[in-house]
Amino acid sequence: MKYYLNHLEELESESIFILREVAAQFENPVILFSGGKDSILMVYLAIKAFYPAKVPFPLLHIDTGHNFPEALEYRDWLVKHYNLRLIIGSVQKAIDEGKVKEERGYNASRNALQTYVLLDELEKGKYDAALGGGRRDEEKARAKERFFSHRDEFGQWDPKNQRPELWNLFNGRKHFGEHFRVFPISNWTELDVWRYLAAEEFPLPNLYFAHKRNIFERDGVLLADCEYITRKPEEIVKEEMIRCRTIGDMTCTGVWRSTASTIEEIIQEVATSRLTERGGRSDDRRSETSMEDRKKQGYF
Repeated sequence: MKYYLNHLEELESESIFILREVAAQFENPVILFSGGKDSILMVYLAIKAFYPAKVPFPLLHIDTGHNFPEALEYRDWLVKHYNLRLIIGSVQKAIDEGKVKEERGYNASRNALQTYVLLDELEKGKYDAALGGGRRDEEKARAKERFFSHRDEFGQWDPKNQRPELWNLFNGRKHFGEHFRVFPISNWTELDVWRYLAAEEFPLPNLYFAHKRNIFERDGVLLADCEYITRKPEEIVKEEMIRCRTIGDMTCTGVWRSTASTIEEIIQEVATSRLTERGGRSDDRRSETSMEDRKKQGYF
């Protein structure tokens, strides 16, 4: 009898195949880890792909210094629980050393400063492949990425000059100093991610579930009140039930009003939402092409 894979099993199989291709084609890969659900999914798939051996890639976290504390606690638990290797690139250290200049003002964010630190860490570690948790449904710039996305010797991306990917053939050839960004979960949607994590019962940061937090509204985006954001006089802090749909720097990661306290409730919420998960990211609102501009410079 012929066995047919269901949709999630096909996605899992594709991602695991790509992870194993990376191990076969590259000498020194690294997983870019943010503490968000997509990078968590990628780590979990890597654990499955190489079990019972250890995950052969270290995790690289670019720490802005303005993270949600819960995300850092989860990161440290994950690394310890699964015996993973963790490398941390510090934006604060780069600021202290005068390598990058911190933004000032109400809309100041360290999000863009991650690019320099990321490229510096990739250079120091001599990594020839950096696996990211980007998905094509997230944002129009990410929809342009191949599974194996070439970066030049300066870490930059040219969306108009990418290699064809026919069937399951991936071309990882490169010149010295160049590297690849690899996106094993490109074909997953936000709903796919949640349904898979629900089926696998994999633990997640409590930020994704409804909880009470002090928030305020700025330009239609709800932001978590914290010491890293300077509020305008008219911005009033209120305590509300919210949750995160994405996790990043607190200064630009919008939160969502929600009562979804279980994965099943989150799945229902996502399935009926007409807003994308990055609709609450203020860094994406700086210009029409803000994500693509950052990616061309070497961003995730």
